[in-house]
Amino acid sequence: MELIVFVLNQPEYLDEILEGFLRIGIRGATVIDSTGMGRTLCDKVPIFGGIRNMIQGCRPNNQTIFTVVRTAEMRDRAVGVITEIMGDLGGPNTGFLFCVPVSLAFGFAELLE
Repeated sequence: MELIVFVLNQPEYLDEILEGFLRIGIRGATVIDSTGMGRTLCDKVPIFGGIRNMIQGCRPNNQTIFTVVRTAEMRDRAVGVITEIMGDLGGPNTGFLFCVPVSLAFGFAELLE
């Protein structure tokens, strides 16, 4: 099992990503509002206010999506959904994606056949 975490910097793509997850069989994901370090520094620390002009597309918040999948194949399919929609995540203002192993999880919803 693996935990997939995607910090989405363009929340307008959230529904499309979740719909893509449904298409490949992921029935559960959690979405939380999140704020990046740069934005927090812009808002909270006056000396860093000039950073706001340097950050492209400075947005008030991000959406962080996380889900646990059972197999590496499903992980790869989920990552494929994200990169198909978002393109190269190495570009500015796209997002940050990582996966980590999960040794134990409870509460999986079974797929409807």
